Amino acid sequence: MCTFVSFTEQLRPLGGTVQTDIDPRSLIGRKAFDRNGAKIGTVDEVYLDDATGVPEWAAVRTGLFSRDAFVPLEPSEFVDNGLRVPYERALIKDAPDFGVGRHLSPEQELQLYHHYGLDLSTPPDTPAPSSGDRSFGRVAGQED
Repeated sequence: MCTFVSFTEQLRPLGGTVQTDIDPRSLIGRKAFDRNGAKIGTVDEVYLDDATGVPEWAAVRTGLFSRDAFVPLEPSEFVDNGLRVPYERALIKDAPDFGVGRHLSPEQELQLYHHYGLDLSTPPDTPAPSSGDRSFGRVAGQED
């Protein structure tokens, strides 16, 4: 469901709680902080929804020899030149590890939604897509 954003992509930021005037590429390299202001790490990658182009996830490098942890961009905020994620650091570091720089499968994204306790319901005016109608993303820059 999500597309990887690299430094060379030209993207128009859309929707979400993350400020809409922020290019998703500008998040790359920014510090990320938990709900209490503790540093989590540095944003390595940003993932966009294939169907809408909306930034959905950020992969945050949690340490020099650590892995990247996926964090939801909604309801995160871009504050003081950093990404404020409204979750505890321990929850973020315990997020499922899928590696980065490649497609997130529907199952992987579902695991992330469950991990963060995010609502998967469809807005009232939006018909729920059938499982065959949904596109679940690819790494940006990889053409079909």
